[in-house]
Amino acid sequence: MDKYTKHTSVAALMNRSNVDTDQIIAKQFLKKVERTGFGQHLFHDWRFNDDGTENAEFELNNPNFANAKILVAGDNFGCGSSREHAPWAIDDYGFNTIVSTSYADIFYNNCFKNGILPIVVDADTLKAIMAEISANEGVAFTVDLENQSMTTPGGIKVHYDLDGFRKNNLLEGLDDIGLTLQHIDKIGSYEEEHKQQFPWLWAS
Repeated sequence: MDKYTKHTSVAALMNRSNVDTDQIIAKQFLKKVERTGFGQHLFHDWRFNDDGTENAEFELNNPNFANAKILVAGDNFGCGSSREHAPWAIDDYGFNTIVSTSYADIFYNNCFKNGILPIVVDADTLKAIMAEISANEGVAFTVDLENQSMTTPGGIKVHYDLDGFRKNNLLEGLDDIGLTLQHIDKIGSYEEEHKQQFPWLWAS
């Protein structure tokens, strides 16, 4: 998992509430166990027409939002099933930050395990952020995880609460496997002791 660093990036607006995980990544694409390759299917049913061409009416097909790393969405983002493929698809597409008033709990937790920062703001702040993007599509916001802040050219300053453990994991690029590997020396020592005590269990 990549380390989360301070960045200034285009903020894409998707003013939709109750975006569920089946819309984020539809069930027919859940055929791989790797985390890569899902970005091309992100919001598939909205992004593409029946003939496979891009739907010009869909927000993220707006060329002003190309290469955006920040996704600004409506309330209750990531509801529905618990599939971890949803944050996989979001990350693989290129987003590392989501801004909303609320998230489904499982999706929210899965974001941190996949290098995505889910920022929670109040309704008035979200309305102001959305208005700034609508008035200047392609505007870039600055996200500073270390100081738990996000600022916009229009003068909006957001300070968000964040659990210290999750914050550190994002800054250090540590997922569950990375956290485990921090104790690799102790794991190795335990295995050696176990081999000495129970050699028949390790016999090939």
